[in-house]
Amino acid sequence: MQLKKMMLSIPIFLCASLLVTAGPTASHAAVDSTNQSVAQTEGAVAKGKILGKSNKAGTITIEDKKLGTVMIKFTDDTQGLEHAQKGEAAIINFTVAGKDKIATVIKPKLAKLPPGVIEISPDDLAGIIAGGKDYVLIDSRPGKPYNAGHIANAISMPVEKFKKEGATLLAQDNKDKLLIFYCGGPT
Repeated sequence: MQLKKMMLSIPIFLCASLLVTAGPTASHAAVDSTNQSVAQTEGAVAKGKILGKSNKAGTITIEDKKLGTVMIKFTDDTQGLEHAQKGEAAIINFTVAGKDKIATVIKPKLAKLPPGVIEISPDDLAGIIAGGKDYVLIDSRPGKPYNAGHIANAISMPVEKFKKEGATLLAQDNKDKLLIFYCGGPT
């Protein structure tokens, strides 16, 4: 008789334990609330490398140093979707609506220039070339794009080559000249 009672109580015990543990675990809830609170305290911004974009799902996945891997939804109202390219760095401003993060503005994340280095426009470069100023023009793109076409008088010096041999490639007689670097990027 006791065995029969025990056999009946096992399914009830199992069902009760499943009900208690079936919901989100405390650790998952803590991670979710941490991500949301970090996003809110950081001004709802994710910065980092775009890992992927799904037009069908309307989502962008970005790797942020503080937030980790984050999936952010986008809508027709999201500005700057062209900057959400896989492998590129971006800054995504978003709002938090419940558990969803909705992108409002996406901007390219550009490298900060070191002290003493300034960015010039193509018009500024044309003025320097036309003005006869003393300068050295360096094309920092890889060899194939350089060979396909480059600005007249530009020296080919891809980034990797510059890192290894830059000091020796730029002759001493050029040390007082204006150094102008260009690449295929957005700046």
